[in-house]
Amino acid sequence: MKEIWNYDACVEVIKREIEALKKIFLAQDNVRQGVLAREWADFEEKTEDVKNLGEEFAALEEERARLFNILDSDESKPFYAKISGLPFAEQRELSRLYRELKMETLKIKALNDNFMAYLNEAKAVASAYIEAVYPARGGKMYTRNGSKVSQDLKSMVFNSQF
Repeated sequence: MKEIWNYDACVEVIKREIEALKKIFLAQDNVRQGVLAREWADFEEKTEDVKNLGEEFAALEEERARLFNILDSDESKPFYAKISGLPFAEQRELSRLYRELKMETLKIKALNDNFMAYLNEAKAVASAYIEAVYPARGGKMYTRNGSKVSQDLKSMVFNSQF
């Protein structure tokens, strides 16, 4: 049985995706603020919130893809080509919502790119600091037992209180 395309369901899914992205942006900003302030007490809760919101968004994205595949099953076709056969008012509203969805996505990408640049710079500074403090180690780090530690510094924490 062939499904019938439903304009209202498509609009509703895109609106829910936009709201989910706004929630993700706020949750990721909370994580970023926590890292910058070095507040680790509820860090895992914050990252769990981001993960749950991401899963919610992924489910909405699958639903949107399913709904628009009813309209045109060619998955390689761009969004605007899929809606080109719709009435003008529907095209205009779906285009507006899709642009808003893309803008929210780009906003999150910009936040993530800036945050990753900050983290990479912090990691480079930490590596340079360790190299300067312990030049005899040749940039290598060891555990208390003498085994070599990975240099990725993913789990390294500095205590800034003396």
